[in-house]
Amino acid sequence: MTNLEPVTIAIILANVLPSLKGFDDQYFLNKYLFNISAINNGQHFRMFTSGFLHGDITHLLFNMLTLYFFADVVIGTIGPQYFILIYVASLLFGNALSYYFHRNEPHYSALGASGAVSGILYAAILLYPDMSLYIMFIPIPVKGYIVGIGYLLFSIYGMKKRLGNIGHDAHFGGAAAGFIITLILRPNILVQETAIVILMAIPIIALFIMTKLGKI
Repeated sequence: MTNLEPVTIAIILANVLPSLKGFDDQYFLNKYLFNISAINNGQHFRMFTSGFLHGDITHLLFNMLTLYFFADVVIGTIGPQYFILIYVASLLFGNALSYYFHRNEPHYSALGASGAVSGILYAAILLYPDMSLYIMFIPIPVKGYIVGIGYLLFSIYGMKKRLGNIGHDAHFGGAAAGFIITLILRPNILVQETAIVILMAIPIIALFIMTKLGKI
């Protein structure tokens, strides 16, 4: 990690250390994870603390590897202070969207940095929409903006079908926050990459419409 930006190292450590403690300390884990009943009873800090805990080592490694690959792209372009803004806002907005969809499920619990990491991923893609990414089982590189659109469309599908033990709503909310904040910070992207911005916004608009129509 010696070549990483200091803020990237700090965020990774802020995830790794509490997660490792949570693996061996169920009381600690239960005290700080996202839980609807606890949040409704006033423990709003869980909306933040749950973003630094993970269910197992695979969950932790996947999120930290994604952060490792994309964090410095964002930091190098907009600076560490705005990187932190996007990270924290994506974490909170991801959990806020999760709360909205599960607010009537008192036993619903979740944890993980996926919302925050999704925000950083989407910010990186928006800053460099033509970047080439490799996806599992696809032997050729795919343009970043195509990956981004597919990611959100799959998240909508996952939310609608309750697919797997995955917080698709937190992923979506985090990515949407990263998208919106990056556009606010770099409005020139809207002029330079108008078509791509519109395409990347389609899943966000689609979720809003589906929610209004009661389709999700």
